[in-house]
Amino acid sequence: MFQFAQEGYPFIITFAAFTAVAALLRIHWLTAVFVILTLFMFYFFRDPDRTTAPEKNAFYSPADGKIIVITEAKEDEILHENALKISIFMSPLNVHVNRAPCDGMVREVKYFPGKFLSAFKDEASIVNEHISMLLENDKHGRIVVKQIAGYVARRAVCRVKPGDALKQGQRYGVIKFSSRLDVFLPLSTAVKVKSGDKVTAGETVLGTIK
Repeated sequence: MFQFAQEGYPFIITFAAFTAVAALLRIHWLTAVFVILTLFMFYFFRDPDRTTAPEKNAFYSPADGKIIVITEAKEDEILHENALKISIFMSPLNVHVNRAPCDGMVREVKYFPGKFLSAFKDEASIVNEHISMLLENDKHGRIVVKQIAGYVARRAVCRVKPGDALKQGQRYGVIKFSSRLDVFLPLSTAVKVKSGDKVTAGETVLGTIK
């Protein structure tokens, strides 16, 4: 089913209204600009259905985009321990709806104000505005998914709260415009992607664990 992220409707409606006003005023060049912007909003906030094959030992990508980091790193905000960090960069052309990498119970959702550096920069994971979600899986323990605002993207939305249960591949949030998402997985995870790979939320397996 073709649909749009609910967070996109204010943008779509606003630019459609600007288009209508410009058309009524017969300002043709401005009408053309707002038509293009309205169409872009439709495109950007698209939210296609995805088929996630249930796999208890797999972690699916929580975002569409390109793998830019795969490393062991300490997650200092919630886990306070080393984990496998996989970072995904989302361009303005990617679908920006985020999905759960595995089944789990939401234990924490924390908002951190910060800067708006380019999402490609390593320090963006630490200093940029972001929302971190702790997802606890019965079998594999604690996983952190971090929605990070970038130079263009200045707003992340997490739709869930502590106590909510998520299913693997279930939508849980969105980041508006280009941005980055970091996921922290158990160190025993066998990585199934490499830097530069294009991934699809809810369909690409990032790694597996026994």
